[in-house]
Amino acid sequence: MRLKSKITGFISGFLAMPAFAESGLEIIGQPVADGIGFQPAATKLARDLQWLDGMVLIIITAITVFVLGLLAYVILRYNRKANPVPETFTHNSSVEVAWTVIPIVILVFIGAFSLPVLFDQQKIPEGEVNIKVTGYQWYWGYEYVDEGFEFESFLIGDGKVLTPEVELELQEAGYTRDQFLLATDAAVVVPVDKTVVMQVTGADVIHSWTIPAFGVKQDAVPGRLGQLWFKAEKEGIYFGQCSELCGKDHAYMPITVKVVSQDAYKSWLSAAKSEYAGATQPYNIAEASE
Repeated sequence: MRLKSKITGFISGFLAMPAFAESGLEIIGQPVADGIGFQPAATKLARDLQWLDGMVLIIITAITVFVLGLLAYVILRYNRKANPVPETFTHNSSVEVAWTVIPIVILVFIGAFSLPVLFDQQKIPEGEVNIKVTGYQWYWGYEYVDEGFEFESFLIGDGKVLTPEVELELQEAGYTRDQFLLATDAAVVVPVDKTVVMQVTGADVIHSWTIPAFGVKQDAVPGRLGQLWFKAEKEGIYFGQCSELCGKDHAYMPITVKVVSQDAYKSWLSAAKSEYAGATQPYNIAEASE
């Protein structure tokens, strides 16, 4: 089964990926060396999450600075040298009320902003594109349920070392050595500005499907169907990884999503139906985008 899927994925990827390279899709969602921030947000979900993270960071930074300031004040003001005769009080009602009420207010404030973001993620809209995602050890399977075809997606290169052969495969697929361990032989293709709903499950152990630039992550649990949704706002190539420890090759289970124009998506669908049915006819997505 795995060998058959691998061969099918390689053939379809060989036919389709160079066509995407011709389209000049920008690689947007990709890890950056020495990066400390988020990937560029490509969906409203991701923008909301990143804003929420920034807002909470400001709050916890302010709390940390305040507490450190109090500690410094107490150390300097009430050490033995500065305060040889200690106070004898046992409690302070005003302080106790304050350190109870203020944290509650802060938590309610954070919750008022975080819960709507959570609800946006969990309230699944009606999908304009519906895809079933299945995690395997160690690759992904995708079924376009409304279109009647499916395919598997594998890491480009069987080895864990960037050999000349693997680099050639990357080049043939339209990638560079910078996308080693990120690029797959077949990508999920979705249209820009369309609501995509994914049903996510696992075939063997728990996996997790995630694209950081979309702000989505969903565990793939065997025997269960989870759901996620996104609406990509910019054409480009986005990478993700399995985010649940799933065995020895967990680190080599990448995800590639290509967001294209509606015309290019229609052309891809037409060609993909033929390719995955066994009839191999290449197409040029650059021409479809014109």
